[in-house]
Amino acid sequence: MRIGQVAEKAGVSVRALRYYEEQNLLSAERSPGGQRHYPDTAVGRVQLIQQLYAAGLPSRMVREVLPCVDTGEAPPALLDQLVAERLRIDQRITDLLAVRNRLDDVIAITRDTDADCSHME
Repeated sequence: MRIGQVAEKAGVSVRALRYYEEQNLLSAERSPGGQRHYPDTAVGRVQLIQQLYAAGLPSRMVREVLPCVDTGEAPPALLDQLVAERLRIDQRITDLLAVRNRLDDVIAITRDTDADCSHME
């Protein structure tokens, strides 16, 4: 697949794909004319990279995780880091749910024109 096709199917920019290559997260073969050609698995790989970034993992850790996804094996030190990241994400989810619930309260109160908002401070 050419770079534009992968970008479109994965929902990312061509620039992002080039960055992933620079970070050794994604690889492509080059045609004699220098055009990038990606394997059919590239779209799924890019989506995984996007998810790992969205979870807050830095490029260094994403680079370490990707081979583990491919092989199904990870060194114990990396597993410890991943467990710590999962705990961090769990805490973020808890915090976001609390904020969402607070917003739900504000929305409900503001829809009730007779409500007193003084208890929300």
